[in-house]
Amino acid sequence: MLKRLFAAIAVVAVGVIMSADLAMAEMVEMRSKPWQMFFQEPMSPTAEKVYDFNVFLLWVEGLITIFVLGLMAYICIKFNAKANPKPSKTTHNTVLEVIWTGLPILILIIIAIPSLKILYFVDKTQDAEMTLKVIGNQWYWTYEYPDHDGLTFDSYPVPDDELKEGQPRLLSVDNPVVLPANTNIRLLLSSNDVIHNWAMPSLAIKLDTTPGRINETWTHINKPGNYYGMCSELCGVNHSFMPIHIKALPKTEFSNWLAKAKKEFATNETQKKDAPVRLAQAATAK
Repeated sequence: MLKRLFAAIAVVAVGVIMSADLAMAEMVEMRSKPWQMFFQEPMSPTAEKVYDFNVFLLWVEGLITIFVLGLMAYICIKFNAKANPKPSKTTHNTVLEVIWTGLPILILIIIAIPSLKILYFVDKTQDAEMTLKVIGNQWYWTYEYPDHDGLTFDSYPVPDDELKEGQPRLLSVDNPVVLPANTNIRLLLSSNDVIHNWAMPSLAIKLDTTPGRINETWTHINKPGNYYGMCSELCGVNHSFMPIHIKALPKTEFSNWLAKAKKEFATNETQKKDAPVRLAQAATAK
């Protein structure tokens, strides 16, 4: 009996450990890596389409480059002065002119069709389950959750001397924007002062936040984890101190976070009073 009991405990313990490891493995961290030359791994339906379209364009550009190089090599060999001492005096060729005019047009049409499809896909919010409003400020972000009792908070960069272990420099913030994974999210973007740009490469989001206007897009985060981006519009002297940190949680954990956040950010006045101090700290961080 004792052996069976110990065996059962061991099986349960192994199962718990494996489940914990699996949960940790599913948490991703999306940001640029040193010497990275290609896109970040796509983590949304939009990013997947943009990634595939980019690969398609690389093939098209590669084939065009090979064709042009081959054509130039053929011309250099076939029609140089030694191989062709008496050049032809032909000045027009209707068929050739139609081909070199029509072929580029055909290539552009082949490229334009999937490009326009992606633009339409990005622009049309897909059955949104929640809404997040992003507001740009000089130089921090404000996030509003209109569907959740108007929850609002500001997000400031973490100065170098306050960084904790594992926090990336110039990408970490005091209050990351928390969103549920595997959820269609409508994004509304605006600004209180100048044009900013809310950019998240792994989700293929890059949209201006314009004063007096609301721009709209959507996203669907495929996996829980930490996603990093930054302002991509030159917005002033502290432009480089506007990082974006999305913390994507499973839906159940997101509900728990909402309950805590509504209490924590019941008032935003204290944070707004501290804004000049925090901005100064971030700007002088080295």
